Amino acid sequence: MKTEPFWTDEFARPDDLPVASELPSDVDVAIVGSGYTGLNAARVLAKTGLSVAVFESKTIGWGASSRNGGMATPGLKQDIYKIYKKYGSDYGKEFWQASVAAIDLIETIVTEENIDCDWDRSGHVSLACKQSHFDGLEEYAAFLDKEFGHKKTLVSKSELRSEIGTDAYFGGLADETSGGIQPAKYVFGLARAVAKHGALLYEHAAVIDIKKKRDGFEITTTIGAIKSKEVIIATNGYTDKLVPKLKPMIFPVGSYIIVTKPLSEDLQNKLSPKKRMYYDSKNFLNYFRLTPDGRMLWGGRNNLSTHLDLKDSAERLQKQLNSVFPELSQIPITHSWTGKLGITFDLMPHIGQTKDGIHYVLGYGGHGLSIATYLGTEMGLLLTGEKDRSPFKEIDHKTMFFYRDKPWFIPFASKYYQFLDWIS
Repeated sequence: MKTEPFWTDEFARPDDLPVASELPSDVDVAIVGSGYTGLNAARVLAKTGLSVAVFESKTIGWGASSRNGGMATPGLKQDIYKIYKKYGSDYGKEFWQASVAAIDLIETIVTEENIDCDWDRSGHVSLACKQSHFDGLEEYAAFLDKEFGHKKTLVSKSELRSEIGTDAYFGGLADETSGGIQPAKYVFGLARAVAKHGALLYEHAAVIDIKKKRDGFEITTTIGAIKSKEVIIATNGYTDKLVPKLKPMIFPVGSYIIVTKPLSEDLQNKLSPKKRMYYDSKNFLNYFRLTPDGRMLWGGRNNLSTHLDLKDSAERLQKQLNSVFPELSQIPITHSWTGKLGITFDLMPHIGQTKDGIHYVLGYGGHGLSIATYLGTEMGLLLTGEKDRSPFKEIDHKTMFFYRDKPWFIPFASKYYQFLDWIS
Protein backbone atom coordinates (compact mmCIF):
# COMPACT_ATOMS: atom_id res chain seq x y z
CA MET A 1 0.00 0.00 0.00
CA LYS A 2 1.35 3.39 -1.02
CA THR A 3 0.95 6.35 1.32
CA GLU A 4 0.61 8.92 -1.44
CA PRO A 5 -2.35 10.26 -3.46
CA PHE A 6 -3.61 7.76 -6.00
CA TRP A 7 -4.43 10.51 -8.48
CA THR A 8 -0.85 11.76 -8.89
CA ASP A 9 0.52 8.23 -8.75
CA GLU A 10 -1.73 7.39 -11.69
CA PHE A 11 -1.09 10.70 -13.47
CA ALA A 12 2.11 12.33 -12.30
CA ARG A 13 2.96 15.98 -12.76
CA PRO A 14 3.86 16.25 -16.46
CA ASP A 15 7.56 16.85 -17.07
CA ASP A 16 6.72 19.41 -19.74
CA LEU A 17 4.38 21.50 -17.57
CA PRO A 18 5.03 25.12 -18.64
CA VAL A 19 6.67 26.47 -15.48
CA ALA A 20 8.60 29.74 -15.58
CA SER A 21 12.06 30.29 -14.12
CA GLU A 22 12.93 33.99 -14.41
CA LEU A 23 10.95 36.60 -12.46
CA PRO A 24 9.88 39.83 -14.16
CA SER A 25 10.32 43.02 -12.17
CA ASP A 26 6.59 43.46 -11.76
CA VAL A 27 3.16 42.06 -12.64
CA ASP A 28 -0.40 43.24 -12.41
CA VAL A 29 -1.51 40.40 -10.10
CA ALA A 30 0.47 37.98 -7.91
CA ILE A 31 -1.34 34.85 -6.72
CA VAL A 32 -0.19 32.72 -3.79
CA GLY A 33 -1.30 29.11 -4.30
CA SER A 34 -1.57 27.00 -7.45
CA GLY A 35 -4.72 24.98 -6.73
CA TYR A 36 -8.13 25.37 -8.31
CA THR A 37 -8.65 28.81 -6.74
CA GLY A 38 -5.40 30.39 -7.86
CA LEU A 39 -5.35 28.83 -11.31
CA ASN A 40 -8.94 29.77 -12.12
CA ALA A 41 -8.40 33.34 -10.95
CA ALA A 42 -5.26 33.45 -13.10
CA ARG A 43 -7.16 32.08 -16.07
CA VAL A 44 -9.70 34.91 -15.99
CA LEU A 45 -7.10 37.61 -15.38
CA ALA A 46 -4.65 36.42 -18.03
CA LYS A 47 -7.39 36.12 -20.67
CA THR A 48 -8.03 39.86 -20.30
CA GLY A 49 -4.37 40.65 -20.97
CA LEU A 50 -3.25 41.32 -17.38
CA SER A 51 0.17 40.05 -16.35
CA VAL A 52 -0.15 37.35 -13.70
CA ALA A 53 2.33 35.35 -11.60
CA VAL A 54 1.23 32.27 -9.64
CA PHE A 55 3.55 31.20 -6.80
CA GLU A 56 3.56 27.67 -5.40
CA SER A 57 5.74 26.61 -2.47
CA LYS A 58 5.86 23.00 -3.68
CA THR A 59 4.64 21.80 -7.11
CA ILE A 60 1.54 22.80 -9.09
CA GLY A 61 -1.65 21.59 -7.40
CA TRP A 62 0.27 19.83 -4.60
CA GLY A 63 -2.41 20.48 -1.95
CA ALA A 64 -6.06 19.48 -1.83
CA SER A 65 -6.51 20.13 -5.55
CA SER A 66 -4.74 16.85 -6.32
CA ARG A 67 -5.83 15.02 -3.15
CA ASN A 68 -9.64 15.30 -3.06
CA GLY A 69 -12.22 12.67 -3.96
CA GLY A 70 -12.98 14.20 -7.35
CA MET A 71 -16.66 14.82 -6.58
CA ALA A 72 -18.56 17.99 -7.49
CA THR A 73 -22.00 18.10 -5.83
CA PRO A 74 -24.53 20.90 -5.28
CA GLY A 75 -24.63 22.82 -2.02
CA LEU A 76 -22.13 24.31 0.41
CA LYS A 77 -20.72 22.99 3.67
CA GLN A 78 -23.33 24.97 5.62
CA ASP A 79 -26.84 23.54 5.58
CA ILE A 80 -29.16 25.40 3.18
CA TYR A 81 -31.86 25.73 5.86
CA LYS A 82 -29.38 27.52 8.13
CA ILE A 83 -28.22 29.70 5.24
CA TYR A 84 -31.82 30.75 4.62
CA LYS A 85 -32.40 31.50 8.29
CA LYS A 86 -29.23 33.53 8.70
CA TYR A 87 -28.99 35.38 5.38
CA GLY A 88 -32.55 35.40 4.05
CA SER A 89 -34.14 33.91 0.96
CA ASP A 90 -32.45 36.19 -1.60
CA TYR A 91 -28.96 35.34 -0.44
CA GLY A 92 -30.01 31.74 0.11
CA LYS A 93 -31.00 31.44 -3.53
CA GLU A 94 -27.79 33.08 -4.70
CA PHE A 95 -25.64 30.72 -2.67
CA TRP A 96 -27.47 27.60 -3.81
CA GLN A 97 -27.51 28.68 -7.45
CA ALA A 98 -23.79 29.45 -7.27
CA SER A 99 -23.11 25.91 -6.03
CA VAL A 100 -24.96 24.48 -9.04
CA ALA A 101 -23.42 26.95 -11.48
CA ALA A 102 -20.01 25.90 -10.15
CA ILE A 103 -20.54 22.38 -11.51
CA ASP A 104 -21.60 23.77 -14.88
CA LEU A 105 -18.51 25.98 -14.81
CA ILE A 106 -16.19 22.99 -14.45
CA GLU A 107 -17.80 21.49 -17.54
CA THR A 108 -17.39 24.77 -19.44
CA ILE A 109 -13.71 25.09 -18.51
CA VAL A 110 -12.93 21.45 -19.28
CA THR A 111 -14.60 21.84 -22.69
CA GLU A 112 -13.15 25.25 -23.59
CA GLU A 113 -9.62 24.35 -22.55
CA ASN A 114 -9.82 20.79 -23.91
CA ILE A 115 -8.74 19.25 -20.59
CA ASP A 116 -8.72 15.45 -20.63
CA CYS A 117 -9.63 14.70 -16.99
CA ASP A 118 -12.33 11.99 -17.04
CA TRP A 119 -15.11 14.51 -16.35
CA ASP A 120 -18.43 12.65 -16.11
CA ARG A 121 -21.78 13.95 -14.86
CA SER A 122 -23.13 10.66 -13.55
CA GLY A 123 -24.92 12.24 -10.57
CA HIS A 124 -24.77 11.34 -6.90
CA VAL A 125 -26.89 9.82 -4.15
CA SER A 126 -26.90 11.12 -0.59
CA LEU A 127 -27.54 8.16 1.70
CA ALA A 128 -29.42 7.99 5.00
CA CYS A 129 -27.48 6.14 7.71
CA LYS A 130 -30.56 5.93 9.98
CA GLN A 131 -34.32 5.93 9.53
CA SER A 132 -34.46 9.27 11.36
CA HIS A 133 -32.13 10.70 8.70
CA PHE A 134 -34.31 9.41 5.87
CA ASP A 135 -37.50 10.82 7.41
CA GLY A 136 -36.52 14.41 6.59
CA LEU A 137 -35.39 13.83 3.00
CA GLU A 138 -38.77 14.20 1.32
CA GLU A 139 -39.32 17.60 2.96
CA TYR A 140 -35.79 18.66 2.01
CA ALA A 141 -36.30 17.66 -1.63
CA ALA A 142 -39.62 19.55 -1.74
CA PHE A 143 -37.91 22.65 -0.33
CA LEU A 144 -35.20 22.57 -3.01
CA ASP A 145 -37.79 22.11 -5.75
CA LYS A 146 -40.02 24.91 -4.48
CA GLU A 147 -37.28 27.47 -3.77
CA PHE A 148 -34.81 26.75 -6.60
CA GLY A 149 -36.52 24.43 -9.04
CA HIS A 150 -33.78 21.92 -8.22
CA LYS A 151 -34.98 18.34 -8.65
CA LYS A 152 -33.90 15.43 -6.50
CA THR A 153 -35.43 11.94 -6.54
CA LEU A 154 -36.38 10.25 -3.29
CA VAL A 155 -35.13 6.66 -3.19
CA SER A 156 -36.75 4.40 -0.60
CA LYS A 157 -34.88 1.58 1.10
CA SER A 158 -36.75 -0.95 -1.03
CA GLU A 159 -35.62 0.85 -4.21
CA LEU A 160 -32.05 1.53 -3.12
CA ARG A 161 -30.54 -1.50 -4.83
CA SER A 162 -31.17 0.25 -8.15
CA GLU A 163 -28.66 2.91 -7.03
CA ILE A 164 -26.13 1.09 -4.87
CA GLY A 165 -25.23 -2.53 -4.16
CA THR A 166 -25.74 -2.61 -0.41
CA ASP A 167 -28.50 -2.79 2.20
CA ALA A 168 -26.55 -0.71 4.71
CA TYR A 169 -28.62 2.46 4.24
CA PHE A 170 -32.24 3.48 4.82
CA GLY A 171 -32.80 5.26 1.51
CA GLY A 172 -31.48 8.39 -0.10
CA LEU A 173 -31.81 11.29 -2.54
CA ALA A 174 -30.53 11.00 -6.10
CA ASP A 175 -29.30 14.11 -7.91
CA GLU A 176 -28.38 14.13 -11.61
CA THR A 177 -26.45 17.44 -11.46
CA SER A 178 -23.20 16.21 -9.95
CA GLY A 179 -19.99 15.32 -11.72
CA GLY A 180 -16.86 13.29 -11.10
CA ILE A 181 -13.31 14.05 -12.22
CA GLN A 182 -9.69 12.92 -12.01
CA PRO A 183 -8.41 15.81 -9.85
CA ALA A 184 -4.74 15.66 -10.83
CA LYS A 185 -5.54 15.65 -14.54
CA TYR A 186 -7.85 18.63 -13.98
CA VAL A 187 -5.36 20.74 -12.03
CA PHE A 188 -2.49 20.02 -14.43
CA GLY A 189 -4.79 20.73 -17.38
CA LEU A 190 -5.74 24.04 -15.77
CA ALA A 191 -2.08 24.90 -15.34
CA ARG A 192 -1.45 24.31 -19.04
CA ALA A 193 -4.43 26.47 -19.95
CA VAL A 194 -3.36 29.28 -17.64
CA ALA A 195 0.17 29.29 -19.06
CA LYS A 196 -1.24 29.26 -22.59
CA HIS A 197 -3.19 32.42 -21.75
CA GLY A 198 0.02 34.10 -20.62
CA ALA A 199 0.20 33.64 -16.85
CA LEU A 200 3.57 32.78 -15.29
CA LEU A 201 3.68 29.70 -13.04
CA TYR A 202 6.42 29.27 -10.43
CA GLU A 203 7.10 26.09 -8.45
CA HIS A 204 9.24 25.75 -5.30
CA ALA A 205 8.68 29.47 -4.92
CA ALA A 206 7.33 30.05 -1.43
CA VAL A 207 6.17 33.58 -0.69
CA ILE A 208 7.83 34.63 2.56
CA ASP A 209 6.86 38.29 2.84
CA ILE A 210 4.35 40.75 1.39
CA LYS A 211 4.90 44.47 2.00
CA LYS A 212 2.38 47.16 1.19
CA LYS A 213 3.81 49.96 -0.97
CA ARG A 214 2.27 53.17 -2.23
CA ASP A 215 1.71 51.76 -5.72
CA GLY A 216 0.99 48.13 -4.80
CA PHE A 217 2.97 45.39 -3.07
CA GLU A 218 6.51 44.10 -2.86
CA ILE A 219 6.56 40.32 -2.68
CA THR A 220 9.56 38.37 -1.48
CA THR A 221 9.80 34.73 -2.52
CA THR A 222 12.44 32.04 -2.17
CA ILE A 223 13.38 32.63 -5.82
CA GLY A 224 13.49 36.43 -5.70
CA ALA A 225 11.39 39.56 -5.28
CA ILE A 226 8.69 41.04 -7.48
CA LYS A 227 6.30 43.99 -7.42
CA SER A 228 2.57 43.58 -7.98
CA LYS A 229 -0.40 45.89 -8.14
CA GLU A 230 -2.72 43.28 -6.58
CA VAL A 231 -2.23 40.13 -4.49
CA ILE A 232 -4.57 37.15 -4.09
CA ILE A 233 -4.07 34.58 -1.32
CA ALA A 234 -5.47 31.26 -2.57
CA THR A 235 -4.18 28.74 -0.01
CA ASN A 236 -7.43 27.64 1.70
CA GLY A 237 -6.68 24.74 4.11
CA TYR A 238 -2.93 25.36 3.76
CA THR A 239 -3.17 29.01 4.86
CA ASP A 240 -0.30 29.97 7.19
CA LYS A 241 0.75 33.21 8.89
CA LEU A 242 2.11 34.87 5.75
CA VAL A 243 -0.81 37.31 6.10
CA PRO A 244 -1.44 37.21 9.87
CA LYS A 245 -4.98 38.55 9.59
CA LEU A 246 -6.06 35.48 7.58
CA LYS A 247 -4.95 32.76 9.99
CA PRO A 248 -7.85 33.27 12.49
CA MET A 249 -10.34 33.16 9.61
CA ILE A 250 -9.76 29.54 8.64
CA PHE A 251 -8.52 26.32 10.19
CA PRO A 252 -7.39 23.05 8.59
CA VAL A 253 -9.18 19.73 8.95
CA GLY A 254 -7.82 16.43 7.69
CA SER A 255 -9.68 14.31 5.19
CA TYR A 256 -8.46 10.79 4.46
CA ILE A 257 -8.96 8.51 1.46
CA ILE A 258 -8.18 4.95 0.41
CA VAL A 259 -8.63 3.18 -2.90
CA THR A 260 -8.79 -0.51 -3.72
CA LYS A 261 -7.15 -2.23 -6.62
CA PRO A 262 -9.34 -2.18 -9.78
CA LEU A 263 -12.53 -4.21 -9.45
CA SER A 264 -13.97 -6.56 -12.02
CA GLU A 265 -16.58 -5.05 -14.31
CA ASP A 266 -19.27 -7.31 -12.82
CA LEU A 267 -18.43 -6.15 -9.29
CA GLN A 268 -18.39 -2.51 -10.36
CA ASN A 269 -21.86 -2.89 -11.89
CA LYS A 270 -23.14 -4.61 -8.76
CA LEU A 271 -21.84 -2.00 -6.30
CA SER A 272 -22.56 1.09 -8.40
CA PRO A 273 -25.08 0.28 -11.16
CA LYS A 274 -25.26 3.87 -12.44
CA LYS A 275 -21.65 4.83 -11.63
CA ARG A 276 -22.89 7.36 -9.10
CA MET A 277 -20.95 9.22 -6.45
CA TYR A 278 -22.11 8.83 -2.85
CA TYR A 279 -21.93 10.43 0.56
CA ASP A 280 -23.79 9.55 3.73
CA SER A 281 -25.77 11.56 6.28
CA LYS A 282 -23.36 11.55 9.23
CA ASN A 283 -21.53 14.62 10.49
CA PHE A 284 -18.41 12.46 10.28
CA LEU A 285 -19.49 11.46 6.83
CA ASN A 286 -18.07 9.00 4.35
CA TYR A 287 -17.90 9.79 0.65
CA PHE A 288 -17.15 7.23 -2.01
CA ARG A 289 -17.24 6.44 -5.71
CA LEU A 290 -15.73 4.29 -8.40
CA THR A 291 -12.63 5.86 -9.93
CA PRO A 292 -12.45 6.12 -13.74
CA ASP A 293 -10.33 2.95 -13.80
CA GLY A 294 -12.78 0.97 -11.64
CA ARG A 295 -11.35 1.17 -8.12
CA MET A 296 -13.52 1.86 -5.10
CA LEU A 297 -12.50 5.14 -3.49
CA TRP A 298 -13.56 5.60 0.14
CA GLY A 299 -12.99 8.80 2.09
CA GLY A 300 -13.88 10.19 5.45
CA ARG A 301 -13.10 12.30 8.48
CA ASN A 302 -13.07 9.95 11.47
CA ASN A 303 -10.81 12.37 13.25
CA LEU A 304 -10.47 16.03 12.31
CA SER A 305 -6.71 15.91 12.84
CA THR A 306 -4.45 16.62 9.87
CA HIS A 307 -1.70 14.19 10.95
CA LEU A 308 -3.19 10.72 11.46
CA ASP A 309 -0.91 7.82 10.61
CA LEU A 310 -1.87 6.82 7.07
CA LYS A 311 -1.66 3.08 7.74
CA ASP A 312 -3.86 3.42 10.80
CA SER A 313 -6.23 5.63 8.80
CA ALA A 314 -6.39 3.01 6.04
CA GLU A 315 -7.36 0.32 8.55
CA ARG A 316 -10.17 2.47 9.93
CA LEU A 317 -11.47 3.41 6.51
CA GLN A 318 -11.23 -0.15 5.22
CA LYS A 319 -13.31 -1.37 8.17
CA GLN A 320 -16.02 1.17 7.26
CA LEU A 321 -15.80 0.24 3.59
CA ASN A 322 -16.22 -3.46 4.35
CA SER A 323 -19.21 -2.82 6.61
CA VAL A 324 -21.01 -1.31 3.59
CA PHE A 325 -19.55 -3.58 0.92
CA PRO A 326 -18.57 -6.95 2.46
CA GLU A 327 -17.66 -8.13 -1.05
CA LEU A 328 -14.56 -5.95 -0.84
CA SER A 329 -13.13 -7.47 2.34
CA GLN A 330 -10.54 -9.46 0.40
CA ILE A 331 -9.74 -6.70 -2.11
CA PRO A 332 -6.35 -5.06 -1.36
CA ILE A 333 -6.06 -1.35 -0.59
CA THR A 334 -3.43 0.16 -2.88
CA HIS A 335 -3.24 3.79 -1.68
CA SER A 336 -3.91 5.76 1.51
CA TRP A 337 -3.48 9.52 1.67
CA THR A 338 -4.70 12.75 3.22
CA GLY A 339 -5.28 16.40 2.40
CA LYS A 340 -6.33 19.51 4.30
CA LEU A 341 -9.78 21.06 4.05
CA GLY A 342 -10.24 24.73 4.85
CA ILE A 343 -13.04 25.28 7.38
CA THR A 344 -14.50 28.62 8.48
CA PHE A 345 -16.45 29.07 11.71
CA ASP A 346 -19.65 29.88 9.81
CA LEU A 347 -19.04 26.97 7.38
CA MET A 348 -19.28 29.39 4.45
CA PRO A 349 -16.81 30.20 1.67
CA HIS A 350 -15.59 33.79 1.59
CA ILE A 351 -14.08 36.33 -0.75
CA GLY A 352 -12.50 39.25 1.09
CA GLN A 353 -9.81 41.87 1.33
CA THR A 354 -7.56 42.82 4.24
CA LYS A 355 -7.10 46.42 5.36
CA ASP A 356 -3.84 46.46 3.41
CA GLY A 357 -5.74 45.54 0.26
CA ILE A 358 -4.69 41.89 -0.06
CA HIS A 359 -7.45 39.78 -1.60
CA TYR A 360 -8.28 36.31 -0.32
CA VAL A 361 -10.58 33.43 -1.24
CA LEU A 362 -11.09 30.52 1.15
CA GLY A 363 -13.36 28.23 3.19
CA TYR A 364 -14.75 25.51 0.91
CA GLY A 365 -15.29 22.91 3.63
CA GLY A 366 -14.94 19.85 1.41
CA HIS A 367 -16.64 21.33 -1.67
CA GLY A 368 -13.40 22.66 -3.12
CA LEU A 369 -13.53 21.01 -6.54
CA SER A 370 -16.56 23.03 -7.57
CA ILE A 371 -16.56 26.01 -5.20
CA ALA A 372 -12.84 26.78 -5.52
CA THR A 373 -13.26 26.68 -9.30
CA TYR A 374 -16.22 29.04 -9.02
CA LEU A 375 -14.80 31.48 -6.46
CA GLY A 376 -11.38 31.60 -8.12
CA THR A 377 -13.19 32.56 -11.32
CA GLU A 378 -15.37 35.02 -9.36
CA MET A 379 -12.28 36.66 -7.85
CA GLY A 380 -10.84 37.14 -11.32
CA LEU A 381 -14.06 38.61 -12.64
CA LEU A 382 -14.26 41.05 -9.74
CA LEU A 383 -10.70 42.27 -10.30
CA THR A 384 -11.22 42.75 -14.03
CA GLY A 385 -14.51 44.57 -13.43
CA GLU A 386 -16.53 41.98 -15.34
CA LYS A 387 -18.56 41.52 -12.14
CA ASP A 388 -19.32 44.26 -9.66
CA ARG A 389 -20.41 42.13 -6.70
CA SER A 390 -20.44 38.66 -5.18
CA PRO A 391 -22.60 37.38 -2.33
CA PHE A 392 -19.51 35.58 -1.01
CA LYS A 393 -17.87 38.97 -0.51
CA GLU A 394 -20.87 40.60 1.15
CA ILE A 395 -21.43 38.34 4.16
CA ASP A 396 -19.61 38.81 7.46
CA HIS A 397 -16.64 36.55 8.08
CA LYS A 398 -17.04 35.06 11.54
CA THR A 399 -13.99 34.49 13.75
CA MET A 400 -13.65 33.21 17.33
CA PHE A 401 -11.72 34.88 20.15
CA PHE A 402 -10.15 31.56 21.17
CA TYR A 403 -8.45 30.85 17.83
CA ARG A 404 -5.52 32.80 16.45
CA ASP A 405 -2.96 30.23 15.37
CA LYS A 406 -3.25 26.58 16.47
CA PRO A 407 -6.68 24.84 16.30
CA TRP A 408 -6.41 23.32 19.78
CA PHE A 409 -10.19 22.80 19.85
CA ILE A 410 -10.19 20.16 17.08
CA PRO A 411 -10.26 17.09 19.41
CA PHE A 412 -13.20 18.56 21.33
CA ALA A 413 -15.06 19.30 18.09
CA SER A 414 -14.45 15.71 17.00
CA LYS A 415 -16.05 14.32 20.15
CA TYR A 416 -18.99 16.72 19.81
CA TYR A 417 -19.81 15.70 16.24
CA GLN A 418 -19.36 12.03 17.04
CA PHE A 419 -21.88 12.51 19.86
CA LEU A 420 -24.32 14.19 17.47
CA ASP A 421 -24.02 11.24 15.10
CA TRP A 422 -24.75 8.85 17.95
CA ILE A 423 -27.91 10.62 19.16
CA SER A 424 -29.33 11.60 15.76
